[in-house]
Amino acid sequence: MTDYSSISAFRPAWLGDGRKKLLINGEAVDALSGETFNSISASTGELVAQLALAGEEDVDRAVRAARAAFEGPWSRFKPAERQAVILKLAELVDAECDDLAMLDTLEMGRPITASRGLRGMLKRSLHHFAGAATAIYGQTLGNSFPVDLLSYTLREPIGVVGAIIPWNGPLFSAAWKIGPVLATGCTIVLKPAEDAGLSALRFAELCHEAGVPQGVVNVVTGAGATGAALSAHPDVDKVAFTGSGPTGARIVEASARTFKKVTMELGGKSPNIIFADANLDAAIPASAMGVFNNSGQVCAAGTRIYVERPVYEEFVGRFAAFADGLKVGLSLDPATQIGPIVSGKQFDRVSDYLALGAQQGARLITGGGRVTAGGLDKGYWVAPTVFADVRDDMRIACEEIFGPVASIMPFDTFDEVIARANATRFGLAGGVWTKDIDKAMSAVKRIRAGSVWVNHYFAMDPAVPFGGYKMSGFGREGGHEHIDAYLQTKGVWIKTN
Repeated sequence: MTDYSSISAFRPAWLGDGRKKLLINGEAVDALSGETFNSISASTGELVAQLALAGEEDVDRAVRAARAAFEGPWSRFKPAERQAVILKLAELVDAECDDLAMLDTLEMGRPITASRGLRGMLKRSLHHFAGAATAIYGQTLGNSFPVDLLSYTLREPIGVVGAIIPWNGPLFSAAWKIGPVLATGCTIVLKPAEDAGLSALRFAELCHEAGVPQGVVNVVTGAGATGAALSAHPDVDKVAFTGSGPTGARIVEASARTFKKVTMELGGKSPNIIFADANLDAAIPASAMGVFNNSGQVCAAGTRIYVERPVYEEFVGRFAAFADGLKVGLSLDPATQIGPIVSGKQFDRVSDYLALGAQQGARLITGGGRVTAGGLDKGYWVAPTVFADVRDDMRIACEEIFGPVASIMPFDTFDEVIARANATRFGLAGGVWTKDIDKAMSAVKRIRAGSVWVNHYFAMDPAVPFGGYKMSGFGREGGHEHIDAYLQTKGVWIKTN
C-alpha cells in the first residue's frame, strides 16, 4: 500500500537537495544577503525546499537584467520567432506537467488529481499565447488634418513587467503572467507567493530551455517586502497582480509614484443563484465544487448561494449530503478531493469565520471544524462546511473567507435576489441556474460581475476574458484584453509628398 503521509517518495528529481536560488538573467543565484526561507508542505508539515529570500538589491538586479533583455536580442525576435518559442515551451511544460503539478501539491496542498487536471488548460493557454504573438496589429486611420498626412498606429510591448502571483494556483498563475509577456515581446520579473514558489521557478527555467533569451524571464522568491520592492521599482513599466485586495491597494499606491500600468485580479464573494426550476441534479454538485474546489481557496468561489424558497430545504439537504461525501485526505492520495488549507495562518482565519457563523445565528448543517482523523493531524484540514439560513449582513456572507465554507440563503423574487447578489463590494463572478432562458439572460445582464456562468460554475478558457468589477480589481486576463494589457499604442504620422 502506498504511503501518502510523507513526501519523500514523491519529490521530483528537479528538487535535488531542496535548495533553490533566484533566477536572474538566466542564472540561478543566491540572494545577495544570503538569506533563505523554508517551504513547508501544507499536507504533511515536512520541509519541501529552502528558497532564496530576495531583497531590494536582488529585485533591482533582476529588473536591470529584464531591461537589458528588453532592449537587447529579445527586441529583435520576429513575431513568428516568439511564437515558435512559446510552442516549444508548451511541449516542455506538457512533458513535465506531472512533476510541475507535484510541486504545487507538495507546497500548497492541492490534491494531486486536481493539480494534474490543469494540464489541458495549461496547454490551451500556451497555444493561445503562441497564436496571439502573430496577431498583434495596429490600424490605418483616416484623419482630418489640413495637410495630407498618412496616420496609423503601432502596437508595441510595454516593457518590463513586474508580476506578483498567489499561492492558490502557482503554476497556472505563472503561465498566465509569463505567456502574454512572451507573446508581446515584453520581459518580466516574477515574484511567486512565499508559500508556493517552486513551480514558477521551474516554469521559468523551461522558458530558457525553450529558447527564451537570458533576462527575459526572471524569478525572485521572497516575502511581502520582495513584492513591494518590485511594484515600487522605477524601471518597471507595468505591474500584473493576482491576490488580496489589501495587498493590491498597496501595490496601486506604490506604482502610482511612477505611473505604471497596472492590472489587478483580486478577491471575490460571488453569488450563485438557484431558481426553483433549475436542474438540481446538475446544480448541486457543480455549486458544491464551486465552493469546495481547492478547499475553497479560489477567488471566484460561489460561496453566497441563493436558493428560491420552494426548493430551499431540498437543496440544503442534498447539498450537505454531497459535501459529506467528499473525500478529505492527504494531498498525495489520488482519491483525495479536499486537501488542506495552505498554512496555519490561513487555517486560523478560516476557523475564526466558522465560529462567527455560529455566533451570528447561521444554522450549521455539516462540517464546521478541523479534521484530524486518518493521519491528517500534521496539516490544516477543514471539513467542507455548510451554513443555512444565513443573513446577508453576516460576516460569513459579506467577507471573503478563502476556505471550504458555503453560505446558503433563501429568496422569493427575481428582483430581490438580483439586488442581494449585487449588494457586495466585490464583483468577480456569479452563477445562475434556471431552465428559463429569458430569466437567465436578464440575470446575466443585471449581475454586476466580470464573469457569469449559466447552468454551470467556473468554466475558464484563455480565449474568454476573466476579471472583476468593483473591489475585485480591474483589467482582464484571457481574451484580447489580456494581450492588450501588455501593449501600448503609438500614433504615427507620415507626410508622403
